[in-house]
Amino acid sequence: MSEKRGLSLEDKREKMLQIFYESQDFFLLKELEKLGPRKGVITQSVKDVVESLVDDDLVSKDKIRTSVYFWSLPSCAGNQLRNETDEREEALTELKAIEQKYNMLKDEMGQYVDNDPAAFEAMKEAIEVAHAAPTDGQWCSNNFPEAKEQLENMYKEVGITDDFDYMELSPLPLGSAGH
Repeated sequence: MSEKRGLSLEDKREKMLQIFYESQDFFLLKELEKLGPRKGVITQSVKDVVESLVDDDLVSKDKIRTSVYFWSLPSCAGNQLRNETDEREEALTELKAIEQKYNMLKDEMGQYVDNDPAAFEAMKEAIEVAHAAPTDGQWCSNNFPEAKEQLENMYKEVGITDDFDYMELSPLPLGSAGH
């Protein structure tokens, strides 16, 4: 039981274009409906396939009195293809220009990273955490209680006071962080 499967829409379009290119003639829809099955395109789908080719400018259509004629010459298809190639080149040129502008703006933003308010706030928070952490002297006193007295005597002899490890930050106005 082999099941015969029909052609895809793209295959049907190619078959119908072959009819036009091989004959290089003008056709009525009725004539195309007779020629289509010879190429494997069923009569019922010929009209839809031809209309899709007309919509894509691969087949031309013109009404003369009461008849509608269809045609497509290989040279016309080449012009269509050439136009699409030109449009593609223009789009690629535009894309390259946009990519260059993007990279330029990205580099420019990198110059301002030091003035980023979020980064500035993160730095301030890190400084506060560092100030809240125990200093070496406090760590030694907590971990070696027997040496606490000796450390305090040494600090007094050298002149180290309790506020020695700390540097006070002067507050910056918020407006200067972004400029």
